[in-house]
Amino acid sequence: MKPDRLIAGLPGGVVLRTASPGDAGALCAAYVANREHLAPWEPRRPDDFFTVEGQAHRLGERLREYEGGRLVPWLLEADDGRVVGTITLSGIVLGPFCSAYLGYWTDADHQGRGLATAAVREVCGIAAREMGLHRVEAGTLTDNVRSQRVLERCGFELIGTAPRYLHIDGAWRDHRLFQRILHEGPPRP
Repeated sequence: MKPDRLIAGLPGGVVLRTASPGDAGALCAAYVANREHLAPWEPRRPDDFFTVEGQAHRLGERLREYEGGRLVPWLLEADDGRVVGTITLSGIVLGPFCSAYLGYWTDADHQGRGLATAAVREVCGIAAREMGLHRVEAGTLTDNVRSQRVLERCGFELIGTAPRYLHIDGAWRDHRLFQRILHEGPPRP
């Protein structure tokens, strides 16, 4: 089941909505503005990632995964139309697993306002109510304490540390893995 949702009410008048093909320009502007801010927390990106064309290509791939029910790409959009973050459920698996991976980031100028916490809570609610997921998993670099606090505030529990889990900022980096159990009911038919 694919959620198609526009949700108001996040802190600062920010809206959570699913991405659409016309968002490449706004995504490009957001990534360019936050390039240095995100660099320590993300894979190294080629220069074309920071172009409208690069974002259009990436967005097209993500929207195909969305249509296939494997990913949901949401944007955090300020009242002036700027993208101030993203939040994604990926690797969605139904059946007896009913699980997905959560990833998110917020604009450097929008941190410390409860935006990430509100968005993660909302997405977990959608994952449970509309998608029938049993659990959501998220990983953070071991030194990303701010993101760990967001997850803990949203009911995630630490499940372990994964050595050399992802290639981030040019090196294989250890991650702390968290999960949130969304419900105990059986998988949907």
